Amino acid sequence: MTVRIENGYSRREMMTIAAAREIFDGEIVFCGTGISMLAAMAAKNISAPQSTIFFETGAIDSRLEEVPLAVADSRVMYLTAVNGGLAEAFATMQNRFTGSRVVGILGAAQIDIYGNLNSTVIGDYQQPDVRFSGSGGACDVASFVNRTIIFMQHEKRKFVEKLDYLTSPGWINGPGGRERIGLGPGGPETVITNLGILRFAKETKKMYLAACYPGVTPEEVQQKTGFALDLERAEAFPPPTNAELKILRERCDPQRLILN
Repeated sequence: MTVRIENGYSRREMMTIAAAREIFDGEIVFCGTGISMLAAMAAKNISAPQSTIFFETGAIDSRLEEVPLAVADSRVMYLTAVNGGLAEAFATMQNRFTGSRVVGILGAAQIDIYGNLNSTVIGDYQQPDVRFSGSGGACDVASFVNRTIIFMQHEKRKFVEKLDYLTSPGWINGPGGRERIGLGPGGPETVITNLGILRFAKETKKMYLAACYPGVTPEEVQQKTGFALDLERAEAFPPPTNAELKILRERCDPQRLILN
């Protein structure tokens, strides 16, 4: 697969570093396979050395000397603080002492303006055009953790006005939506795509364009979104620094298992 390089870095590298910048020291990062795992590793090696990475399979505070290819890869268990199971992983999310410090990294097939996610089906549920693997632990993460970061490829078919199926809750239908169905106040905070960064307005909980990557315009982002975005707050996103790229390429993924 050919990786598109712009200004000395690829869009995937840009997305990874953008996510790493969203993770802070002291946070507990619940991540899955692929780019979300690499973003957690990058954060720990660049900006948040005191963050803790853990996985649905029960490995908590993984050292991650190499990029695992799945959450069940034995490399996630290397020099961990705890090698548990599903019970320990989900207890960490819902524990009243640790839950407020957990940030979840998710992906999906569809997202709407309130950050609700679909990773179940495209089309009618009974006779879908495409059936995906479903929630896994994503619904629990979206329901219980303090905040979530979402990775998406920016396409109209993915940023939709109405989901074909609601797999994982975002802000539901606006302010108070989560509370009305019994969920906690935590919710999606940031959507990171191959074009830029989107966030959610405090007053309406609707998605807006916060920043565009170098070479991307707000109009291009809107053209690839299936609902109207607020573009007024869009800024230029700072590109990766040489130091960030060096750590990402040489320390986090030298074999280019994820970056390629």
